[in-house]
Amino acid sequence: MRDPEEFDAFYKDARDRLLVQTFALTGDVRASRSAVRDTFVVAWHHWRKVSRDGDPESWARPHAWQHAHRRHTARRWHKEKGLEPEVAATLEALGRLTYSQRRVLLLTHLATVSLDQMAREVSQTVETTTRELQTATSQFAVHRDVPTTVVPTVLRSLFETTLDARWPRASIIRRAGATRRRTHTAVGAVVAVAAVAVAGAVVSDPAGVRPTLDREPVAALSSPSPPAPTTTPETDVLPTSAMVSVDRVASLLPGRDWEELSTHDNTHGDGLVMPCQQARYADPRVVDALVREIKTPRGADPRRSVVASTEASRNERAAGRAMGRLTEWFARCQAERSQLLSTSTVTGVGDEALQIVLRDWADPVTTTVVGLARTGRFVVTTTSSVRDDRLEAPQAQALLLAAAVDGVCDLPGGSACSRGTPRTERRDALPVGDPATMLVEGDLPPVSSVDAPWVGTRPEKVRGQNAAATRCDKTSFSGTTGGQRMRASSTRTFLIPEAELPVEFGLTETVGRLPEKQARSFVSTIRRKMDSCSDRELGTEVVTAASRSSAKEELAVWHVTVEVTENRSVKYFMAVARTGGQLLQLGFIPAPGVEMDRGAFLALAERGLERLRSGS
Repeated sequence: MRDPEEFDAFYKDARDRLLVQTFALTGDVRASRSAVRDTFVVAWHHWRKVSRDGDPESWARPHAWQHAHRRHTARRWHKEKGLEPEVAATLEALGRLTYSQRRVLLLTHLATVSLDQMAREVSQTVETTTRELQTATSQFAVHRDVPTTVVPTVLRSLFETTLDARWPRASIIRRAGATRRRTHTAVGAVVAVAAVAVAGAVVSDPAGVRPTLDREPVAALSSPSPPAPTTTPETDVLPTSAMVSVDRVASLLPGRDWEELSTHDNTHGDGLVMPCQQARYADPRVVDALVREIKTPRGADPRRSVVASTEASRNERAAGRAMGRLTEWFARCQAERSQLLSTSTVTGVGDEALQIVLRDWADPVTTTVVGLARTGRFVVTTTSSVRDDRLEAPQAQALLLAAAVDGVCDLPGGSACSRGTPRTERRDALPVGDPATMLVEGDLPPVSSVDAPWVGTRPEKVRGQNAAATRCDKTSFSGTTGGQRMRASSTRTFLIPEAELPVEFGLTETVGRLPEKQARSFVSTIRRKMDSCSDRELGTEVVTAASRSSAKEELAVWHVTVEVTENRSVKYFMAVARTGGQLLQLGFIPAPGVEMDRGAFLALAERGLERLRSGS
């Protein structure tokens, strides 16, 4: 076999054994995994020498043990959290042995070495090693409260604890080892040049004249750039084992016969594998990326799919920017008939996490729960879609996001993992419009018998008549209230151009700002006018659909019916809202056969209030 193939086979064969040995030695999974990984990096650096005697594991084991021991000696015996009681008891018993006793006990039962080889490895005579092994076995049996005859079985059961360890691909290890080798070579060259220069400065003739070479000067050698840390190589830092598994998806989400379609680095096609995605990667300078696509079989009713995506950035700052870009993609989805249903903060997952629920009203109607999280320099996205108009198990979706984060949080550059059971807490929609206090197309629900998208006009400063007002209130956002002039007033109208509806159809929003005292008076005036409208305007019926008020916020929604003729009536929906001094008026005029559900309009008014809060 060629050297890389031989090394890769050694790496895959020995890494789990070395991990369980170092874990038993230190009781520290993270330190042990790092030590074993770095040992293989050094092994590839010296592979010609390491592979020469045909037993590279005997070379790697002392290095891994020493490295793991050095990583945790600054603190007391490490106690890993979340272990099974039997495993914790075994580690506790090992921790009560001396370091030398642990070594001989583990070499005997977790490695394949002869007594002579063991003695050489622990730097003792065979007789001393034998006595040390006997003492270690008896002491461990006492501390573990088991017979000495079952000590081998107890120790080997530790393999079950480390079997699920996530490892970098062999190519990543070899690349890091090659970088290390080049760096050492370059540093050695610089040291040699420096030594020659020093020697030349010392050698001179008795008259103090230094010898020279009669030739053209040679360009000076510059010092090499500092090597990239081997714990964060520039590419291929994501092992496929870090991605959430099909079994985990099946255990959390509804649906049967989930299957993995592919796992790839997203370099093929246009790279748009998730709803609302606008570019191949959220980080334009991404270091590594993996995407896993999982679906239920064709013909399943309803069809479900999951896409899990992980990007590795250069550092946490770059990952933070990527997280912000992803959030913007989903918070203001550009899909034509996509509606934002809710936004939640997810606590207990990574360094920061969000859950966004979207519904695409294009046929077939699809509901998607998006999970976004960052842990260190990794950004994780999960999208779970179902071809249905119902939302399923948001808590299970949070657990799916937590599982995806746990796959990468322990990798080099990772940070916080999941902590206990994640919780979702509803929050205001993220500000995405211009101005941020106004609704966007993605906030609007569908209307009956129309399958075309909403289109909003450009927000404009309010001048003259307010199109969001009704004949009952005739509210103006361009005048003064209590001697204070309305500020930051804007208005826009949403239409459905492709539907060719009557010109009166549409939804108009108007916003503005007053001092809080005047803003309360402004809303009170509208309320009085709407409550008295049925008495003042013949043929007009006003029904209050919702009303709430507090010192900080107010919201009121009305359904207005105006009798135009004996046979024809026009219906309006109108809402007014206030948070502090921020004001909103919302008006909707339907068309024959094209209406908005009353509950949907109420939800839209609530979203308008969210926009006021988050954008102010």
